[in-house]
Amino acid sequence: MQKPIYRRIVLKISGEALAGERGFGINQDTLNSIADQIKEIHDLGVEIAIVVGGGNIWRGRNSDQMDRATADYMGMLATVINALALQDALENRDVQTRVQTAIEMKEIAEPYIRRRAIRHLEKGRVVIFAAGTGNPFFSTDTTAALRAAEIEAEVILLAKKVDGVYDSDPVKNPNAQKFESLEYIDVLNRGLGVMDSTATSLCMDNKIPIIVFGINEPGNIKKVIFGENIGTFVKGG
Repeated sequence: MQKPIYRRIVLKISGEALAGERGFGINQDTLNSIADQIKEIHDLGVEIAIVVGGGNIWRGRNSDQMDRATADYMGMLATVINALALQDALENRDVQTRVQTAIEMKEIAEPYIRRRAIRHLEKGRVVIFAAGTGNPFFSTDTTAALRAAEIEAEVILLAKKVDGVYDSDPVKNPNAQKFESLEYIDVLNRGLGVMDSTATSLCMDNKIPIIVFGINEPGNIKKVIFGENIGTFVKGG
């Protein structure tokens, strides 16, 4: 029987991915589909940590009439809403889940504690990291890179609405070319937008590979876990 090639992963889910075709809020069908895919790989024994974005509710850096720090804190709270929705969907599928937040809100989630997070993973629980790093001016991409380094994850799976990394926006340019693989330095030098530069540099420094793939196709997370060549693979030279 084929076995997963990764033992411990960080799955980064953008807020936009949770919105489905509407582009805002939480689409229940999309949420259920993602939860089904996570359960599928959880049942294979993969240790799963999740970082969820908040762009479907609020994106701090898009607010040019508000103090940036305030806007970013609002974005962090939006990620908590998404994390709780995902936790509910997973636990409805009998997947034990813990939400840990970088901003303490003990009535609804645990505070982020590295050793506790690792212990949850070792016990087969899915851990969802919410509220970013707890600091403004840092994206949830950076959170994914930081948490992956802290918990010694083997890979970051970057689940997006697009199916990989392109040389231009495939929505605007029908002739955009998709990359099968890239090096970290190429992403930085060419400004490809896989992750922000802080997150990409952190992955490069800690040699954490990134796989960018489309979340909207059911079964894609499992395909990645088994090493199928979908999306774009980002690593060192």
